[in-house]
Amino acid sequence: EDPAGYPAGPILSPTSAKFRRSASMLRRRHQWLIFYHESVRSMALQVKDLMGPHAELSRLEWKHFNDGFPDLQIQKEDSQRLEQFYGTCLIVSFHSPEVIFEQLCLLHELPRMRAKNFHIVLPWFCTGTMERVEKLGQVATAKSLADMLSCCPVGPSGPATLVTYDIHWTQEQFYFTDRVLVELKTAVPLGLEVLTRVQRETPDEEVVVAFPDDGAHKKMKDTFASFPHIICDKVRDGDRRIVTLREGEEHVVGRHVVVIDDMVMSGALMLECAQQLRERGAAKVSCFTVHAVMPKQAFKKFLGNDLLHKFWITDTVPSTASQVQDKAPFEVVSIAPLVVRYLQGFR
Repeated sequence: EDPAGYPAGPILSPTSAKFRRSASMLRRRHQWLIFYHESVRSMALQVKDLMGPHAELSRLEWKHFNDGFPDLQIQKEDSQRLEQFYGTCLIVSFHSPEVIFEQLCLLHELPRMRAKNFHIVLPWFCTGTMERVEKLGQVATAKSLADMLSCCPVGPSGPATLVTYDIHWTQEQFYFTDRVLVELKTAVPLGLEVLTRVQRETPDEEVVVAFPDDGAHKKMKDTFASFPHIICDKVRDGDRRIVTLREGEEHVVGRHVVVIDDMVMSGALMLECAQQLRERGAAKVSCFTVHAVMPKQAFKKFLGNDLLHKFWITDTVPSTASQVQDKAPFEVVSIAPLVVRYLQGFR
């Protein structure tokens, strides 16, 4: 009997099955269980490596029936112990319409299986550029996708949290309903880390930051405040778009100029900026972007292109990142450390 007068419980042997089960459950209370789509497997593995014992990856095969619809099966062990973990994280990628439905199926099912502290990491909000209706009949698909995600069931610990990086328009967070919490993050600081590395590796070079337009400058000027700035501008000449330098031309000659934008679609604007900078005497021109969308293999216009020294992209759009991996001038920088920082609470 203990001093309070209660009967003392049995002392568990460290080798007993009950002790091992209790220790395992205690460990899970400080762990994240991480599910991921197969397209972001590389990112998920990096997250696991960085988090060590604080994360566990769930095994899920993304199978399909003969008609192409998803045939998903969560491991029985995982489905029975979801509530034991500190939180459940699902890393998804909506880089193609073909893969969205199968991920929404899992996203809606996990809270029903009592996933606690459910967080959805969507690195790229793919329909973000279609956020407004400018003429009658247009469909703002940014709102449509927000509605789909907002239908996520409420779990045992409350609404799910959606984490996305560098959304096209910050007001899009209000497209979501109160059934899901939204946290807007940025991966632009990875570009600052890249430039810091360049300065360390080539101390004799002077690095300058260029922005392709005034909008990009307003968004990111504070992040790169320690570098001289160049601002490009797009001028219409009939049907043609001409890129000029609006500010900072004095910083071009002999410098390594890095053109920075949060999203690149076709990449034509980046190449036009690079052309103008080289013609005005830049020693090197490189690029950095968070979301390298580049549909229909638009990245090919950069392969073997002498205009660029480097093109750093992140892995928020895995369909592009996987195709340009180890192909000059591209270098892929993972957002996995940012995801880890968020999950570990360094917000």
